[in-house]
Amino acid sequence: MKTLTCRQLGGPCDLALTGETADDIIKAQDRHLREAVRGGDVAHGPAHEDMKGRWRHPLRAMGWYRETKKAFADLPGA
Repeated sequence: MKTLTCRQLGGPCDLALTGETADDIIKAQDRHLREAVRGGDVAHGPAHEDMKGRWRHPLRAMGWYRETKKAFADLPGA
């Protein structure tokens, strides 16, 4: 298990997101952003819009995805 924070993934807070793979953490970030915005947290709005854009336009988002995968791979741990 490895951990990245919401902030490390482009969000505004330091919530720890843990997963076995980078994709697990990306999905956790997506859920976190959706829930925060649904709960009225306006600080998470821009990151949520960015995330929605990445899901809609995956080819354009490959740079962010590669950076996130590298950040995950560079983390110590299993």
